[in-house]
Amino acid sequence: MLTGIPVSSGISIAPAVRLTHAHPIAQPLIVTPVNTVRELELFHQSVERTREQLEQLREQTNQQLGPEKAAILSAHLAFLEDPAFVGEMQTQMESQSASAAAAVQQVADQFISLFESMDDDYMRERADDIRDVSRRLVRNLSGEDASVSFPEEPFILVAGDITPSETLQLPIQNVRGIVTAKGGSTSHAAILARSLGIPAIMGVGEQLLVEVESGRLLILDGTTGKLYVEPDSDTLSRYQEKAALEIAERQAYTAMKDLPAETLDGHRVHLLANMAVPEEADALVESGIEGIGLFRSEFLFMDRSSLPDEDEQFQAYKRVAAAFGDKPVIIRTLDVGGDKHLPALALAQEENPFLGFRAIRISLARPALFRVQLRALLRASAFGRLLIMFPMISHLEQLRGAKVMLEQAKAELRSEGISFDEDIAVGMMMEIPGACLQADAFAKEVQFFSIGTNDLVQYTLAVDRMNAEIADLYSYYHPAVLRLISSVIDASHRAGIWTGLCGEMAGDPLATQLLLGLGLDEFSGAASVMPKVKERIRQATLKQAKQLAEHALTLSTVEDVVQFLKDKTE
Repeated sequence: MLTGIPVSSGISIAPAVRLTHAHPIAQPLIVTPVNTVRELELFHQSVERTREQLEQLREQTNQQLGPEKAAILSAHLAFLEDPAFVGEMQTQMESQSASAAAAVQQVADQFISLFESMDDDYMRERADDIRDVSRRLVRNLSGEDASVSFPEEPFILVAGDITPSETLQLPIQNVRGIVTAKGGSTSHAAILARSLGIPAIMGVGEQLLVEVESGRLLILDGTTGKLYVEPDSDTLSRYQEKAALEIAERQAYTAMKDLPAETLDGHRVHLLANMAVPEEADALVESGIEGIGLFRSEFLFMDRSSLPDEDEQFQAYKRVAAAFGDKPVIIRTLDVGGDKHLPALALAQEENPFLGFRAIRISLARPALFRVQLRALLRASAFGRLLIMFPMISHLEQLRGAKVMLEQAKAELRSEGISFDEDIAVGMMMEIPGACLQADAFAKEVQFFSIGTNDLVQYTLAVDRMNAEIADLYSYYHPAVLRLISSVIDASHRAGIWTGLCGEMAGDPLATQLLLGLGLDEFSGAASVMPKVKERIRQATLKQAKQLAEHALTLSTVEDVVQFLKDKTE
């Protein structure tokens, strides 16, 4: 058995098919100056051929899967126009007499290394997009066919990595699952796998490529991240039963899709989904989710050397707001910083980036940048039910400063005759302990809170959530974290506003009744796990949940809390 990161839920049982990529072309780094003209000619031909392939694939994707998924290919096409990417390749050929293949590989490696070094999962996995484009460029330089062929029988795809364009070319009728040595849950390939309903595990490690050859029977559990290679008869039988049960559960969830998240005694809460890129919108709308509890606006700022202008941001926000209609879409303003080295922002490296120059601190320090985003958000609010949320607020002055800039943006749009939602709701992330302890004061200034447990845990417990050495210390079931969550919810209700939670805890069924009993109004997590959360809510009563939460708050250790919840809810 191998284990990896579960990125798309579901159980698959099928033979493996290995996806292999061509090795880098063995060409010298330096060619004689007399050949530079020829190398440049080959390079431009490769760029043009790559552009044609991506445009064709984008059109096919648009017809088969819709415009949101086709937008991934638009982002790839943008690389071919980026002077910091393609332009740098040409510069290396001209100034260093590098061969076309060497220039592509060198520049791509630099970009890939840059993004893979980032602490943020989403930013780190943008390296896959760069790898996708550069791989096509290299193939086209060699004249190799860039298309990928697959068998006509059911199979589970096994690869070191898989790019977004390769994912889009998969035969949906035959592919039963995807498992890769590299990658994670926020890669475009993972997002597409979820949208296409393909169970997937990523980040298994290089052992995957050692243990699994084409033809070997696999069991892929996309919910737990477990991969069984040539399972014994007992394991195979057990998972065949699980797969049948999963189908039955899926049918039950489908039947429950339009039912409210309501307890047996009539208490209603709301279930929303977290969203990373607009490509997920269509699938999320179809899933029956009640809206978006966290939409990360930083996707617009990635993989580029220039900042997106107001109209580009407006079109992106509008697309999502319009897709959900009267359902809420909470868009978090730009949340990047020292740990996300975006070229367009030219941020300095920091020794302790999680405590450094990031999120709202950047927005307030760079008002021109913030003003453009606020105007774009306000314009988009005319096309749906859009809410604005400010991240990493620690001081009341920061919140008030952000609100002043929002009012200035409103005044500008009014004077220009541009429509927007005059009553647009404004909220803030509660992810810093200091803000949680001052929740009563903040509650008077906003219409809602959203608790970000991912950062709240690391700030409360002084545990770097990216550090595997101390991963056992990181838990949102820690009594101190639970008490902070409880205090924030109570403060919001005293002020007559609501509180949501958009960290991983919201999608953990074990935590559902606990959060319900603490008074949480809105749960926002990965869409794939929210049906299970809804099921837990509909099986409980608010009275029982409150009693459970009251007792959980008296416990002193993570182990005690977890065991208590398992005893009472499973």
